[in-house]
Amino acid sequence: MTTLQKKTLAIIMGGGAGTRLFPLTQKRAKPAVPLGGKYRLVDIPISNCLNSGLRQVYVLTQFNSESLNRHIADSYQFDRFTKSFIEILAAQQTPEDARWYQGTADAVRQNLRYFLQRPYEYYLVLSGDHLYRMDHGDLLHEHVRTGADVPWAPPRSTGRRLRALGFCRATLNDVFFALKKNPRTPSSWTSYGSRPICSKSWAVRPIPSSTRARWASMSLIAKS
Repeated sequence: MTTLQKKTLAIIMGGGAGTRLFPLTQKRAKPAVPLGGKYRLVDIPISNCLNSGLRQVYVLTQFNSESLNRHIADSYQFDRFTKSFIEILAAQQTPEDARWYQGTADAVRQNLRYFLQRPYEYYLVLSGDHLYRMDHGDLLHEHVRTGADVPWAPPRSTGRRLRALGFCRATLNDVFFALKKNPRTPSSWTSYGSRPICSKSWAVRPIPSSTRARWASMSLIAKS
């Protein structure tokens, strides 16, 4: 684990109702859906973190989460003499905020007090139900090299799949300037984002692919 990895906290989102995978999600959260026998979908982003040298991980859970909480508690245990951990942060009502998570950004916001308990400099936000292999160390170093405030790591995706994804547009220099969530019509894939909606300090770090297509969003890092 390098100094950069030690300064980074990984945050894995536990997901919502997962209706598109029903009935597999009738009694469990989407990241807890079994995969390859004894594994669960959430093991993929956790494995990416561990193999990237990121050993300080929070998993944010809320919906139908008992199976997911139990799997993580039983599967990931570190030596007590290290600072490594993979821990659950379950949704909770507090005197300051009695609402449950209102979305991804709100889940992060409600848990800021836990994230800020230790002097992290970088925060890696990941989905708990994506299937991919990635060295997040490469993304971290690219983030530092470019000086971007918030880099994204999106895979390339093609036309029909974009209906189920959020996608972003970028300049030739991989500077992100537009985002659209779940476009309904093909025309919106090309017409959206004619004007920049954020500063040039946002950058795209694409996952290599042989297919020319727009980027579908996956993860981001925010610097504290």
